[in-house]
Amino acid sequence: MGMRNPYEAYQQNTVTTKSPGELTLMLYEGCLKFLGRAKVAMDQKNIQVKNENIQKSQAIIHELMVTLNKEVELSKDLLSLYEYMNRQLIQANIKNDVALIEEVEGFVREFRDTWKQVIHIYRQQQHTTGGQA
Repeated sequence: MGMRNPYEAYQQNTVTTKSPGELTLMLYEGCLKFLGRAKVAMDQKNIQVKNENIQKSQAIIHELMVTLNKEVELSKDLLSLYEYMNRQLIQANIKNDVALIEEVEGFVREFRDTWKQVIHIYRQQQHTTGGQA
């Protein structure tokens, strides 16, 4: 078996060693990256790149939707928000409306910031309880 690209191996290892919360944070970060790229492409009138990046953002939102724990009441609210965000991205893509992308960016940024806080609090609890949180 041939040697894999070391960077690719590092990336794979990085993903497989992350906690579910850290993976969720990575999804939010990726979504923000693709939304930013879509806005730049829209500004440059590059329809293909805009479309690709909006679709990548939608794929991330879809992943967030399917990984929700349906037994948690909050998940129903999150599912509704994710569905709304997805519809807004469809409209942004059709109408070339940067304001709709920015609206979704705002939601994703809030979710990301909340997840950062949750992870930070969890790590603090792990540290103060010796890993028995």
